[in-house]
Amino acid sequence: MIKKEEMPLCDVATTVQLIGSKWKTLIIRDLITGPKRNSELHRSLAGVSQKVLTASLTSMIEDGLVERIDFEKVPPHIEYQLTPLGESLLPVIEAMRKWGQFYKEQDLRR
Repeated sequence: MIKKEEMPLCDVATTVQLIGSKWKTLIIRDLITGPKRNSELHRSLAGVSQKVLTASLTSMIEDGLVERIDFEKVPPHIEYQLTPLGESLLPVIEAMRKWGQFYKEQDLRR
């Protein structure tokens, strides 16, 4: 978790520090629809290694954006879901989606 005194002065930089990696943003995108198991996230995030996925989830848990739910079953059943703080990022992700759509519609031929 980022300590308050270690946070950048710039609010945009703080947001980028928390969700600026490609994988963290896409994890949030996937968790918008509800809890997911690690294997579901791994399949959805083409190209992510298990090590990077685990590190990203751990970091997001420490930052209070994601929670890990252990159903304490055998075999293990663990899911990840957005916390209320993580859900507050939904407008940010939606704005990114809309801008990406807008960008793809542009005629960029010069």
